[in-house]
Amino acid sequence: MSSLEDIDVEAAAQRLDGVAHRTPVLTSRTLDELLGARVFLKAEHLQRAGAFKFRGAFNCVSTLCRERLERGVVTASSGNHAQALALAARLCSTRATILMPADAPASKRAAAIAYGADVIEFDRYGADREALMAEHAREHGSTVVHPYDDPAIVSGAATAGLELLQDAGELDVLLVCTGGGGLLAGCCAAIRAAGAHTRVIAVEPRASDDWQRSWHAGQRVRVEVTATIADGLQLPTPGKLNFALARGLLDDVLTVTDDEIVEAMRFLFERMKQVVEPSGAVALAALLARRLDVRGLRVGDTLSGGNIAAERLTRLLGAPR
Repeated sequence: MSSLEDIDVEAAAQRLDGVAHRTPVLTSRTLDELLGARVFLKAEHLQRAGAFKFRGAFNCVSTLCRERLERGVVTASSGNHAQALALAARLCSTRATILMPADAPASKRAAAIAYGADVIEFDRYGADREALMAEHAREHGSTVVHPYDDPAIVSGAATAGLELLQDAGELDVLLVCTGGGGLLAGCCAAIRAAGAHTRVIAVEPRASDDWQRSWHAGQRVRVEVTATIADGLQLPTPGKLNFALARGLLDDVLTVTDDEIVEAMRFLFERMKQVVEPSGAVALAALLARRLDVRGLRVGDTLSGGNIAAERLTRLLGAPR
Protein backbone atom coordinates (compact mmCIF):
# COMPACT_ATOMS: atom_id res chain seq x y z
CA MET A 1 0.00 0.00 0.00
CA SER A 2 1.26 3.45 -0.92
CA SER A 3 1.67 6.18 1.68
CA LEU A 4 1.65 9.96 1.48
CA GLU A 5 5.42 9.77 0.95
CA ASP A 6 4.69 8.11 -2.42
CA ILE A 7 2.71 11.15 -3.58
CA ASP A 8 5.21 13.38 -5.38
CA VAL A 9 3.52 16.74 -5.67
CA GLU A 10 6.58 18.66 -6.83
CA ALA A 11 7.40 16.22 -9.64
CA ALA A 12 3.79 16.35 -10.83
CA ALA A 13 3.86 20.16 -10.72
CA GLN A 14 6.95 20.17 -12.95
CA ARG A 15 5.32 17.82 -15.50
CA LEU A 16 2.17 19.93 -15.57
CA ASP A 17 3.95 23.27 -15.80
CA GLY A 18 3.00 24.85 -19.11
CA VAL A 19 0.55 22.04 -19.90
CA ALA A 20 -2.20 22.37 -17.28
CA HIS A 21 -3.75 25.74 -16.51
CA ARG A 22 -2.85 27.38 -13.24
CA THR A 23 -6.48 28.05 -12.45
CA PRO A 24 -7.48 31.21 -10.58
CA VAL A 25 -8.59 31.47 -6.97
CA LEU A 26 -11.93 33.25 -6.93
CA THR A 27 -13.36 35.35 -4.12
CA SER A 28 -16.75 36.94 -3.51
CA ARG A 29 -17.56 39.72 -1.08
CA THR A 30 -21.17 38.52 -1.05
CA LEU A 31 -20.12 34.99 -0.12
CA ASP A 32 -17.80 36.27 2.61
CA GLU A 33 -20.59 38.38 4.10
CA LEU A 34 -23.06 35.48 3.98
CA LEU A 35 -20.71 33.17 5.85
CA GLY A 36 -18.79 35.65 7.98
CA ALA A 37 -15.56 34.20 6.60
CA ARG A 38 -12.89 34.72 3.93
CA VAL A 39 -13.56 32.13 1.25
CA PHE A 40 -11.14 31.16 -1.53
CA LEU A 41 -12.56 29.09 -4.40
CA LYS A 42 -10.08 27.06 -6.47
CA ALA A 43 -11.58 27.29 -9.96
CA GLU A 44 -10.78 23.88 -11.41
CA HIS A 45 -13.89 24.11 -13.59
CA LEU A 46 -11.65 26.35 -15.71
CA GLN A 47 -8.99 23.64 -16.06
CA ARG A 48 -8.27 21.99 -19.42
CA ALA A 49 -10.99 19.45 -20.26
CA GLY A 50 -13.16 21.25 -17.72
CA ALA A 51 -12.06 19.65 -14.44
CA PHE A 52 -9.17 18.98 -12.07
CA LYS A 53 -9.01 15.47 -13.56
CA PHE A 54 -6.67 16.65 -16.32
CA ARG A 55 -3.90 17.12 -13.77
CA GLY A 56 -3.82 13.47 -12.74
CA ALA A 57 -4.50 12.05 -16.19
CA PHE A 58 -1.65 13.93 -17.85
CA ASN A 59 0.73 13.30 -14.96
CA CYS A 60 0.06 9.57 -15.24
CA VAL A 61 0.13 9.17 -19.03
CA SER A 62 3.21 11.35 -19.47
CA THR A 63 5.25 8.91 -17.35
CA LEU A 64 4.44 5.84 -19.50
CA CYS A 65 7.18 4.29 -21.62
CA ARG A 66 6.94 4.20 -25.42
CA GLU A 67 5.88 0.53 -25.46
CA ARG A 68 2.93 1.21 -23.17
CA LEU A 69 1.95 4.30 -25.11
CA GLU A 70 1.84 2.24 -28.29
CA ARG A 71 -0.66 -0.15 -26.67
CA GLY A 72 -2.97 2.58 -25.47
CA VAL A 73 -4.69 3.39 -22.19
CA VAL A 74 -8.09 2.48 -20.76
CA THR A 75 -10.29 3.74 -17.94
CA ALA A 76 -13.87 3.70 -16.64
CA SER A 77 -15.43 7.10 -16.03
CA SER A 78 -18.76 8.91 -16.12
CA GLY A 79 -17.21 11.88 -17.80
CA ASN A 80 -14.57 14.20 -16.35
CA HIS A 81 -11.76 11.66 -16.09
CA ALA A 82 -12.88 10.33 -19.46
CA GLN A 83 -12.39 13.71 -21.08
CA ALA A 84 -9.16 14.34 -19.20
CA LEU A 85 -7.65 11.00 -20.23
CA ALA A 86 -8.78 11.44 -23.82
CA LEU A 87 -7.01 14.80 -23.99
CA ALA A 88 -3.92 13.55 -22.14
CA ALA A 89 -3.71 10.57 -24.49
CA ARG A 90 -3.89 12.86 -27.52
CA LEU A 91 -1.16 15.11 -26.12
CA CYS A 92 1.04 12.06 -25.44
CA SER A 93 0.34 10.47 -28.85
CA THR A 94 -1.50 7.40 -27.61
CA ARG A 95 -5.06 6.05 -27.85
CA ALA A 96 -7.63 6.09 -25.05
CA THR A 97 -10.54 3.72 -24.56
CA ILE A 98 -13.22 4.89 -22.16
CA LEU A 99 -15.69 2.57 -20.44
CA MET A 100 -18.54 4.96 -19.68
CA PRO A 101 -21.81 4.41 -17.78
CA ALA A 102 -24.74 4.34 -20.18
CA ASP A 103 -26.50 7.07 -18.18
CA ALA A 104 -23.54 9.47 -18.18
CA PRO A 105 -24.35 12.94 -19.55
CA ALA A 106 -24.37 12.88 -23.34
CA SER A 107 -22.26 16.05 -23.45
CA LYS A 108 -19.42 14.33 -21.57
CA ARG A 109 -19.54 11.33 -23.90
CA ALA A 110 -19.44 13.64 -26.92
CA ALA A 111 -16.47 15.56 -25.50
CA ALA A 112 -14.46 12.38 -24.89
CA ILE A 113 -15.10 11.26 -28.46
CA ALA A 114 -14.17 14.72 -29.76
CA TYR A 115 -10.79 14.41 -28.04
CA GLY A 116 -10.26 11.15 -29.94
CA ALA A 117 -11.22 8.44 -27.44
CA ASP A 118 -13.14 5.24 -28.14
CA VAL A 119 -16.18 5.01 -25.84
CA ILE A 120 -17.78 1.74 -24.69
CA GLU A 121 -20.93 1.91 -22.57
CA PHE A 122 -21.67 -0.16 -19.44
CA ASP A 123 -24.37 -0.33 -16.76
CA ARG A 124 -23.06 1.47 -13.66
CA TYR A 125 -25.79 -0.13 -11.49
CA GLY A 126 -25.05 -3.72 -12.48
CA ALA A 127 -21.48 -3.97 -13.77
CA ASP A 128 -18.18 -3.98 -11.89
CA ARG A 129 -16.14 -1.17 -13.42
CA GLU A 130 -12.89 -2.41 -11.88
CA ALA A 131 -13.38 -5.83 -13.49
CA LEU A 132 -14.27 -4.25 -16.82
CA MET A 133 -11.09 -2.17 -16.88
CA ALA A 134 -8.94 -5.17 -15.95
CA GLU A 135 -10.57 -7.35 -18.60
CA HIS A 136 -10.05 -4.78 -21.34
CA ALA A 137 -6.41 -4.30 -20.34
CA ARG A 138 -5.80 -8.07 -20.50
CA GLU A 139 -7.43 -8.42 -23.90
CA HIS A 140 -5.74 -5.44 -25.55
CA GLY A 141 -2.50 -5.02 -23.62
CA SER A 142 -3.49 -1.49 -22.67
CA THR A 143 -2.56 0.32 -19.47
CA VAL A 144 -5.28 1.05 -16.93
CA VAL A 145 -5.31 4.70 -15.90
CA HIS A 146 -7.55 4.55 -12.87
CA PRO A 147 -9.88 7.53 -12.36
CA TYR A 148 -8.70 8.10 -8.79
CA ASP A 149 -6.94 5.19 -7.09
CA ASP A 150 -3.38 5.60 -8.36
CA PRO A 151 -0.37 7.46 -6.91
CA ALA A 152 0.29 9.31 -10.18
CA ILE A 153 -3.34 10.41 -10.38
CA VAL A 154 -3.30 11.60 -6.76
CA SER A 155 0.02 13.39 -7.28
CA GLY A 156 -1.44 15.29 -10.23
CA ALA A 157 -4.60 16.19 -8.33
CA ALA A 158 -2.46 17.37 -5.43
CA THR A 159 -1.12 20.22 -7.55
CA ALA A 160 -4.54 21.91 -7.35
CA GLY A 161 -4.29 21.96 -3.57
CA LEU A 162 -0.68 23.13 -3.73
CA GLU A 163 -1.59 26.06 -5.99
CA LEU A 164 -4.49 27.03 -3.72
CA LEU A 165 -2.20 27.18 -0.70
CA GLN A 166 0.41 29.15 -2.63
CA ASP A 167 -2.09 31.69 -3.98
CA ALA A 168 -4.50 32.04 -1.03
CA GLY A 169 -2.03 31.60 1.81
CA GLU A 170 -2.63 29.71 5.04
CA LEU A 171 -6.14 28.28 5.34
CA ASP A 172 -7.99 27.25 8.49
CA VAL A 173 -10.15 24.72 6.68
CA LEU A 174 -10.43 23.25 3.18
CA LEU A 175 -13.59 21.66 1.79
CA VAL A 176 -13.06 19.14 -1.01
CA CYS A 177 -15.56 17.66 -3.47
CA THR A 178 -15.19 13.91 -2.98
CA GLY A 179 -16.08 10.85 -5.05
CA GLY A 180 -13.32 8.27 -5.39
CA GLY A 181 -11.08 10.51 -3.32
CA GLY A 182 -8.25 11.42 -5.68
CA LEU A 183 -8.64 15.17 -5.15
CA LEU A 184 -9.20 14.64 -1.42
CA ALA A 185 -6.06 12.53 -0.96
CA GLY A 186 -4.15 14.94 -3.18
CA CYS A 187 -5.17 17.95 -1.11
CA CYS A 188 -4.17 16.10 2.06
CA ALA A 189 -0.77 15.42 0.50
CA ALA A 190 -0.37 19.03 -0.59
CA ILE A 191 -1.22 20.33 2.88
CA ARG A 192 1.26 17.94 4.47
CA ALA A 193 3.98 18.82 1.95
CA ALA A 194 3.45 22.53 2.63
CA GLY A 195 3.59 22.03 6.38
CA ALA A 196 0.19 23.70 6.73
CA HIS A 197 -2.21 23.12 9.62
CA THR A 198 -5.37 23.22 7.55
CA ARG A 199 -8.35 21.09 8.57
CA VAL A 200 -9.68 19.02 5.68
CA ILE A 201 -13.41 18.38 5.17
CA ALA A 202 -14.65 15.94 2.54
CA VAL A 203 -18.05 16.68 0.97
CA GLU A 204 -20.16 14.22 -1.03
CA PRO A 205 -23.78 13.87 -2.19
CA ARG A 206 -26.12 12.44 0.43
CA ALA A 207 -27.34 9.90 -2.14
CA SER A 208 -23.82 8.39 -2.24
CA ASP A 209 -22.50 8.71 1.32
CA ASP A 210 -19.82 6.03 1.17
CA TRP A 211 -17.08 8.32 2.50
CA GLN A 212 -19.11 9.47 5.49
CA ARG A 213 -20.08 5.93 6.45
CA SER A 214 -16.55 4.64 5.88
CA TRP A 215 -14.93 7.43 7.89
CA HIS A 216 -17.22 6.82 10.86
CA ALA A 217 -16.71 3.04 10.59
CA GLY A 218 -12.92 3.35 10.34
CA GLN A 219 -12.87 1.16 7.24
CA ARG A 220 -14.15 1.23 3.69
CA VAL A 221 -17.90 0.63 3.51
CA ARG A 222 -19.83 -0.21 0.36
CA VAL A 223 -23.18 1.52 -0.19
CA GLU A 224 -25.88 1.03 -2.77
CA VAL A 225 -25.42 3.44 -5.66
CA THR A 226 -28.53 5.60 -5.99
CA ALA A 227 -29.47 8.47 -8.28
CA THR A 228 -28.00 11.94 -7.75
CA ILE A 229 -27.40 14.90 -10.02
CA ALA A 230 -23.73 14.73 -8.93
CA ASP A 231 -22.98 11.82 -11.28
CA GLY A 232 -19.21 12.27 -11.03
CA LEU A 233 -19.33 11.43 -7.31
CA GLN A 234 -21.71 8.49 -7.66
CA LEU A 235 -19.55 5.63 -6.36
CA PRO A 236 -20.26 2.69 -4.02
CA THR A 237 -17.08 2.85 -1.93
CA PRO A 238 -14.04 5.10 -1.40
CA GLY A 239 -10.90 4.36 -3.33
CA LYS A 240 -8.72 1.90 -1.43
CA LEU A 241 -5.53 3.93 -1.79
CA ASN A 242 -7.24 7.25 -1.20
CA PHE A 243 -9.08 6.15 1.92
CA ALA A 244 -5.80 4.92 3.39
CA LEU A 245 -4.07 8.19 2.48
CA ALA A 246 -6.79 10.58 3.65
CA ARG A 247 -8.56 9.00 6.61
CA GLY A 248 -6.00 10.05 9.21
CA LEU A 249 -5.95 13.66 8.02
CA LEU A 250 -9.69 14.18 7.62
CA ASP A 251 -11.48 16.34 10.15
CA ASP A 252 -15.00 15.42 9.00
CA VAL A 253 -17.10 14.18 6.09
CA LEU A 254 -20.25 16.12 5.18
CA THR A 255 -23.10 15.34 2.81
CA VAL A 256 -25.41 17.59 0.81
CA THR A 257 -28.73 17.07 -0.97
CA ASP A 258 -29.36 17.56 -4.67
CA ASP A 259 -31.44 20.67 -3.89
CA GLU A 260 -28.53 22.16 -1.93
CA ILE A 261 -26.17 21.42 -4.81
CA VAL A 262 -28.49 23.25 -7.20
CA GLU A 263 -28.56 26.27 -4.87
CA ALA A 264 -24.76 26.36 -4.90
CA MET A 265 -24.74 26.18 -8.70
CA ARG A 266 -27.29 29.00 -8.79
CA PHE A 267 -25.18 31.17 -6.48
CA LEU A 268 -22.12 30.62 -8.63
CA PHE A 269 -24.02 31.41 -11.81
CA GLU A 270 -26.03 34.40 -10.61
CA ARG A 271 -23.60 36.05 -8.20
CA MET A 272 -20.18 35.05 -9.56
CA LYS A 273 -20.97 34.36 -13.25
CA GLN A 274 -19.39 30.89 -13.04
CA VAL A 275 -20.78 27.72 -14.62
CA VAL A 276 -20.04 24.73 -12.39
CA GLU A 277 -21.44 21.21 -12.73
CA PRO A 278 -23.26 19.51 -9.83
CA SER A 279 -20.26 17.38 -8.78
CA GLY A 280 -18.08 20.48 -8.77
CA ALA A 281 -20.43 22.46 -6.52
CA VAL A 282 -20.90 20.04 -3.60
CA ALA A 283 -18.21 21.61 -1.39
CA LEU A 284 -19.70 25.08 -1.78
CA ALA A 285 -23.15 23.58 -1.19
CA ALA A 286 -22.00 22.44 2.26
CA LEU A 287 -20.91 25.98 3.11
CA LEU A 288 -24.10 27.63 1.86
CA ALA A 289 -26.22 25.04 3.70
CA ARG A 290 -24.32 25.89 6.91
CA ARG A 291 -23.10 22.32 7.42
CA LEU A 292 -20.02 23.86 9.01
CA ASP A 293 -19.54 26.97 11.14
CA VAL A 294 -16.76 28.91 9.44
CA ARG A 295 -17.30 32.34 10.99
CA GLY A 296 -14.04 34.21 11.31
CA LEU A 297 -12.07 31.57 9.38
CA ARG A 298 -10.04 31.50 6.17
CA VAL A 299 -11.77 28.85 4.08
CA GLY A 300 -10.63 27.03 0.95
CA ASP A 301 -13.16 25.38 -1.35
CA THR A 302 -12.76 23.32 -4.51
CA LEU A 303 -14.87 23.93 -7.59
CA SER A 304 -13.78 20.66 -9.13
CA GLY A 305 -15.47 20.67 -12.54
CA GLY A 306 -17.64 22.59 -14.98
CA ASN A 307 -18.70 20.06 -17.59
CA ILE A 308 -22.44 20.51 -17.94
CA ALA A 309 -24.55 20.91 -21.05
CA ALA A 310 -26.50 24.14 -21.49
CA GLU A 311 -29.79 22.24 -21.58
CA ARG A 312 -29.10 20.49 -18.27
CA LEU A 313 -27.89 23.68 -16.60
CA THR A 314 -31.04 25.47 -17.70
CA ARG A 315 -33.23 22.62 -16.47
CA LEU A 316 -31.58 22.45 -13.06
CA LEU A 317 -31.45 26.17 -12.41
CA GLY A 318 -34.90 26.75 -13.84
CA ALA A 319 -36.61 24.23 -11.57
CA PRO A 320 -39.08 25.67 -9.00
CA ARG A 321 -37.34 26.61 -5.73
